[in-house]
Amino acid sequence: MTNPAEILPGVIFYSYLSAERKEKVCFWDNPALVLMVSGQFGLETIDQRIDIKAGEMLLIGKNQLGTLTKKPTPGESYESIVISLQEDLLRKIALEEKITADNKYVGPPNIQIPSNTFLQGFFQSIMPYARSRTEVLTEEMGMLKVKEAVKLLLHTMPALRNFLFDFSEPHKIDLERFMQSNYHFNIPVEKFAQLTGRSLASFKRDFQKTFGFPPRQWLQNKRLTEAKHLIEHKHQKPSAIYLDLGFESLSHFSNSFKKKFGKAPTA
Repeated sequence: MTNPAEILPGVIFYSYLSAERKEKVCFWDNPALVLMVSGQFGLETIDQRIDIKAGEMLLIGKNQLGTLTKKPTPGESYESIVISLQEDLLRKIALEEKITADNKYVGPPNIQIPSNTFLQGFFQSIMPYARSRTEVLTEEMGMLKVKEAVKLLLHTMPALRNFLFDFSEPHKIDLERFMQSNYHFNIPVEKFAQLTGRSLASFKRDFQKTFGFPPRQWLQNKRLTEAKHLIEHKHQKPSAIYLDLGFESLSHFSNSFKKKFGKAPTA
């Protein structure tokens, strides 16, 4: 089984793990609803740290960078169901149900959803498809399930309409604070631009004004300087830090480090 397995491709996912896993991820285009079946799930972003356990639910907002920790508990594996609430479907639901956002959403980017029998029953209806090797969730049924999830969320917390149906672009945020906190994420410069609420041209212009360097050069120098600090002062091994600092491979990291500092990181 691939992990996570796609119950409905690109929309509904099932994760099963027997060992702890930590992932640096980019939550991008769509919100996501997470149900913990067993184990523990941790999400850490620039502004929040949230942990949920079996039976709990979390609604994750779009346009964020964060780190996931998936952890089995003693005697149990890690199991979770994740539903990607894609914008085209949310727009369709908004039209069909005549739902509009009252205001632009300004609350926390990630919301823990109070447990209730309706949402628990909904997720239980998906579990047979997650665990079965033969039953297939059709696209038609899957879309109905996503629509049901949205309606149950609004039934549980009506104020979520502004969270779910705010289709505006990200507002322009503090560039320096954002980059200093998120430089270690390995994503294209174009996505950094969008996450900070800027066009690519505006991002490059503001970046040069703020840091005095083009984005790619600053990112490379920042990551390598942090790596040097971790190796020299924290005694960490290159193989243990290169992924966390946004490098795609150990060889790429080692070559870049040697080019900047004149010696290999292992030296």
